[in-house]
Amino acid sequence: MLCLSITPLLVLVLGVSLGAALPHDTLRKGCRLSKYQNIAPEEQKAVDKMRKEFFFSIFLGLCLQVNNHKCNSRLFHRKWNAVDLPMSDRVVLVAAELNLTTAMLELPAAPSFAEVRRRPLDFFTQAREDVRGCVSASPKALPSGAGGRAAGLLLTQPLSLQVDPSHQPSGRLRHWLHKLQAAMRTESTACLRATTILHVFQVLVNLRCAALQDKC
Repeated sequence: MLCLSITPLLVLVLGVSLGAALPHDTLRKGCRLSKYQNIAPEEQKAVDKMRKEFFFSIFLGLCLQVNNHKCNSRLFHRKWNAVDLPMSDRVVLVAAELNLTTAMLELPAAPSFAEVRRRPLDFFTQAREDVRGCVSASPKALPSGAGGRAAGLLLTQPLSLQVDPSHQPSGRLRHWLHKLQAAMRTESTACLRATTILHVFQVLVNLRCAALQDKC
């Protein structure tokens, strides 16, 4: 488990601090998310197949034994949706969710799941790279002393947000980031992976919302 203050946590997950985010109503030039306004049906089918295979594997005991772990994570249970956030906050939310999703999908897995996750992992990895274009192309150094298993899982090419330092994330987003911190501290990696895959379609919905911008 990993216990960090919120600012180092954001550096680990996003490579950003709470005081550095996009202006509320604009996205960076070079932000290329339009292709995610309509996610191809075959990509959605691949994600659905992966999700079903994962939980079938758990049921049969062929994957991680999360069924023996009391997993109470409500990380994706929110009283608001991405559309309720400013456009800039939507991108930050999606960036965090994509980093978490790709990290969980990259974990070692049973051969049957490893095969069906290949296409979704490629999709989410590319989406993460494209969202990085809406944030910044350069990685940011990690704080000294930051470590741990959960940190290592989320260190997949951290994002660096180099824009208006006067902007603060909305209260809703800030609260969720604290919730993410708590989940990293209290939940097992198996629980985090199961929770993330269970709600993987929510990540797709939020990605599409970020791509639609004011049309979401």
